[in-house]
Amino acid sequence: MFKLIIKILVSALAILVASWLPGGFKVDSFGVAISAAVVIGLLDWAINRFTGIDASPFGRGSVGFIAAAIILFITGKLVDGFHVTIIGAVVGAVILGIVDIFIPADKRPI
Repeated sequence: MFKLIIKILVSALAILVASWLPGGFKVDSFGVAISAAVVIGLLDWAINRFTGIDASPFGRGSVGFIAAAIILFITGKLVDGFHVTIIGAVVGAVILGIVDIFIPADKRPI
């Protein structure tokens, strides 16, 4: 349980970092970032479970990158206070891909 909490917190911090950069990616608070991290993790799990596509950018090629951007965009529609444009989803996928280099997807919920 402790590892899951750490994974969610790391993902939330990555989301906050992405929101500080220009490009259509905005998070209202750390609590919203945590909610978004949970939703992103659930969407990633669902896509992987039903399609076999791992939505981990960079490590999975263009399909994973596109899936990560779509997940971010959908999360923006589902979580109040998490605002993502299409460009923001692409920027966010790049940032989450960079985080994925250091903390692989099997170590965190995204």
